[in-house]
Parts: sequence; C-alpha cells; structure tokens
Amino acid sequence: MAPRSFWKGYLKLSLVACPVAMTPATTENEKVRFHTLNRKTSNRVVSQYVDAVSGKPVDEDDEVKGYQRGENDFVLLEDEELDAVGLESTR
Repeated sequence: MAPRSFWKGYLKLSLVACPVAMTPATTENEKVRFHTLNRKTSNRVVSQYVDAVSGKPVDEDDEVKGYQRGENDFVLLEDEELDAVGLESTR
C-alpha cells in the first residue's frame, strides 16, 4: 500500500507550477523490533522494577507514577488521575 500524502500543493517557479505531494519518509510496517532474550535458553526476558535503595523487587500493585518537586519530595499520581486528564492526540 502506497504511503498517504499529508500535504498536497504546488511549487511555483516563475511561470511554471508543479504539483507536489509530501509523504512520510518511513512507515510503521518497515520498523524492526528486537526482543531481549536469554542467550542460553533463547527465552524472552521480562523487565522487573527494583527499589533503588533496598534492591528488592517491587510488586506491580505498589508501582505508582510520581513527579519530583524537591530533593526527597514527590507528588504521587494514580493511573485513574492520569486517565482523567484525557489529553487530545497530536496525530
């Protein structure tokens, strides 16, 4: 399938006008995606969050997003609060 142009117009040089269409240079279909694998078993490896101070794994239920205001001062944001913002897409 040919890429869809996102702008169409004319390039005017003196008395000559040429039609021009701009298309994306790449498509999503051509992207290569790699997985992290265990070299010995060829099984996929999954990421796990670890507490930076204690070094212990953090349960998924205990993970939360946060914004740092100061040295040791964070504003914690729950997923529901982030979903409620509902920003418009730029695409």
